[in-house]
Amino acid sequence: MKGLSGKTVIITGGGGGIGRAVCQRFAAEGSRVAVLDRDSAAAQVTVDLIREAGGKAVAYAADIADYDAITQTVAAIEKDLGVPTVLVNNAGFDRFMPFLKTEPKLWEQLISINLTGALNMHHVVLPKMLEAGGGKVINIASDAARVGSSGEAVYAACKAGLVGLSKTLARELATKNINVNVVCPGPTDTALLKSVAETSSNPEKLLEAFKNAVPMRRLGQPEDYPGIIALLASDDANFITGQVISVSGGLTMAG
Repeated sequence: MKGLSGKTVIITGGGGGIGRAVCQRFAAEGSRVAVLDRDSAAAQVTVDLIREAGGKAVAYAADIADYDAITQTVAAIEKDLGVPTVLVNNAGFDRFMPFLKTEPKLWEQLISINLTGALNMHHVVLPKMLEAGGGKVINIASDAARVGSSGEAVYAACKAGLVGLSKTLARELATKNINVNVVCPGPTDTALLKSVAETSSNPEKLLEAFKNAVPMRRLGQPEDYPGIIALLASDDANFITGQVISVSGGLTMAG
């Protein structure tokens, strides 16, 4: 795709699942990839896979909910790889539980990773993009943000907040050559989904229900997402901003 070669790209949650697949795709496009994850070993595995394939990537361990840590990490990324002009906010966390059975401690954990972490990343990285003359942000939300999802009230609220943040920033930064768009995955066959299912009373039944809710009758795979994310980061999407795109096998068909 146009304009990705040589770009410095930050991808949060790059140590596995969708994040790893996205890291590998950007590396294949010739980007310099900053693989950011709380799990340093998982991030390094992603980097090793990229380097084995001939790409360029560096692992960074940081908690996106820690503003100071992110400030330091982004400074290190800029020193190692250059000014970041593509940001993919992919890191996420969830627990499957009816809202009235949840506790404020869990809300805080969900909000810190799914919303505060993204706020931190935007606040630290966007000034770098402004100095560089532009950039692209792709926020990974969820179809739960668009239509709700039983057992995921706080997660859905965080992701809906991310959608609102993205549209607002897209308006604020439209004249600054910064595009902000959202990709909403449906249920995806990742370790996160399995861990969420394990918190339910019948994990196998829940996973089967997720699959049956999708018109294509399958769960998403990590490889289903890098194409649209890379497109939105490329020069081919220079006139696309403030948009929300579901990649969910038809689970939602919002106009």
